[in-house]
Amino acid sequence: MFHLDVRSVILVAGVLSLLMAMVLFFLRRSFPPGIRGLGEWSAAPAVIFVATLLFGARGAIPDLLSVVLANLLLLGGTVLLYFGSQRFFGMRPSILPWSALILVALLPFAWFALVQPHYGVRVAIVGGLMSLLALIHARLVLVHGQRAFASYVTGGALLLLALSQAMRFLSAFYLAADDRIFDNTLPSQTAYVAVNAFAILLTTIGMVLMATDKLRAELEHLASHDPLTGALSRRALIDACEQELERCRRKQRLFSLLMLDLDHFKSINDAHGHLAGDRVLVDFVIRAQSMLRRPDRFGRFGGEEFVALLPETTSDEALIVAERIRAEVAGAMAQPVYTVSIGVASSHADDVTVDTVLGRADDALYQAKAAGRNCVRVAA
Repeated sequence: MFHLDVRSVILVAGVLSLLMAMVLFFLRRSFPPGIRGLGEWSAAPAVIFVATLLFGARGAIPDLLSVVLANLLLLGGTVLLYFGSQRFFGMRPSILPWSALILVALLPFAWFALVQPHYGVRVAIVGGLMSLLALIHARLVLVHGQRAFASYVTGGALLLLALSQAMRFLSAFYLAADDRIFDNTLPSQTAYVAVNAFAILLTTIGMVLMATDKLRAELEHLASHDPLTGALSRRALIDACEQELERCRRKQRLFSLLMLDLDHFKSINDAHGHLAGDRVLVDFVIRAQSMLRRPDRFGRFGGEEFVALLPETTSDEALIVAERIRAEVAGAMAQPVYTVSIGVASSHADDVTVDTVLGRADDALYQAKAAGRNCVRVAA
């Protein structure tokens, strides 16, 4: 590796950056808009590609382009990757602070490139900024990213970049004033360029993996949750109930179900419109879930009917939970005003299927409706 031509390594790194820019660009076009940051992630490698072209043309074009502009684009592309990650994790990019820092650093950099050339000073400025940015970026990914392979790859690549740039920064104090970036007799030069290129490439690969993981998570969420209210879908809820029934049969435990139905919901749609009805459904799910524990499961069973699964809960305990939900809804200031009727049923040791428990909860719900609605009844 140390015998490679530095200029060739820089150009190959640029081509690889361009390829990753194209991959990220097409990901952005095909991924849902809810996955943010792909625009910055796709633009950043393209900017770095232009920087490598300018670096590679050192000596054939003015230093203003091959030194000043090239390093500015390298820093800009690296910052764009960071901005993309901030958007990816739902944060507002810190554009103003980083832009100001780079522009301030550009003034002495331009001086030591064009007026009083000094290679070591330029390396210290760029290496220090790149190391700081990569370290902050790595922390962002490792703290806010999923505990998954993609985050570890991205964070590890950024830490590698931070380390190589920190070493570059320290080595700058021993570099001469003359520009020796293309001196192939210095193994450290080739190693630095190669490690830097590899770290940036691995970072973009990790970002592709993170975006793919997030897409898969969103698809899995859509498959198991109601798109309007965010509650579990009927299929996902029944699966959770079946798992709980099997667990209770093995450990001789019990669970309870709440069957909840919004009272006169059709009248709400007729009087206020379907959009108002949708708002009522969303409001109800938020209020009902706020009354449940972390292990509990809440799903939309169909239309305005919902089911809550309460593991390790007796009928008396489930009745208390149901009353809390009913009171929360009845006392809400939501517009339009609505109420809920609830049926409560607990599992029995001889229950073979979830449908049996659901049937008892449904019978209790009809008793609540027959009693005038806005009340709770417990199955016998």
